[in-house]
Amino acid sequence: MSAFVVVNPRSANGRTGRDWREIERALGRAYPHMSVAFTRARREATQLVRNALREGHHEIIAIGGDGTINEAVNGFFDANGPIAPDAVLGYVTSGTGGDFRKTFGVAAGHHAAIARLKDAQVHAIDIGRLSCLTRNGKPQIRYFANIASFGLSGAVVDSVNRARLAKLFGGAFAFAFHSTVDMLTYRDRVVRIMVDGQYDEIAGISTVAVANGQYFGGGMRVAPGAVADDGAFDVVIMGGAPKGRMLADMKLLYTGEHIGNPNVRVLRGRKVMAVPVAETRGRAVLIETDGESAGRLPATFEILPRALNLRC
Repeated sequence: MSAFVVVNPRSANGRTGRDWREIERALGRAYPHMSVAFTRARREATQLVRNALREGHHEIIAIGGDGTINEAVNGFFDANGPIAPDAVLGYVTSGTGGDFRKTFGVAAGHHAAIARLKDAQVHAIDIGRLSCLTRNGKPQIRYFANIASFGLSGAVVDSVNRARLAKLFGGAFAFAFHSTVDMLTYRDRVVRIMVDGQYDEIAGISTVAVANGQYFGGGMRVAPGAVADDGAFDVVIMGGAPKGRMLADMKLLYTGEHIGNPNVRVLRGRKVMAVPVAETRGRAVLIETDGESAGRLPATFEILPRALNLRC
């Protein structure tokens, strides 16, 4: 088999780069004919994948964390939709979070990921399409395979991506640490949320997750009922709880037991719109996609059913 392999050597605090020779040997047994490109800057993987697909590559392998996978997913699409509808994405998770792989039951570490690739079948999964504003107010489109969210989670991801010390202890610690710290100072934002033209509410929210997969934030099972190929998002709306209650219930996010809490609502839909209202003006509501900062509200999230062929 042949493949185009895009590698983020800085993922997992540089461990991917240090382990590359070992990863390369193991991957080479599954893909004897492969081209390799290393990323040097944020979002470079998107352009590398896009170029590879336009040059005729059929199988793309992303090696890195959830952010690298997200960048690779964005390389499969442009403003008009899929670039190569028959192309296939595989991945070897070696980053700090590993949320995407958890939905598919892939164990941690590159050994498990490569072993899974050798035997994995190709399945078409849904993809989320996000239209929002950049931090500077410019319209943009981003795609996501796992979860997009906004509110406190967007602020936490912004903190994590700028962090240095917390990351040294791993992705789960970094997310848990910054979730706790940011939770103490974050105030619920008042947002209008519309789902499929049937649900329309103005509410104070802490976090809203628009979920295709189940996990985010370094292992939090925020959407335990989400299925990646069912043609709909699970929309998890959290807000209204006192800070002390939020801190006490934070552990429930890791097991999915927060579902059913009176301050948590779960909806299902194909199109979600979120707009900050007058009370929120001047306080940006930040968005993250698959653990990467993605911009701010207003935003529209749309499901693209079975739009990506994933080797999983």
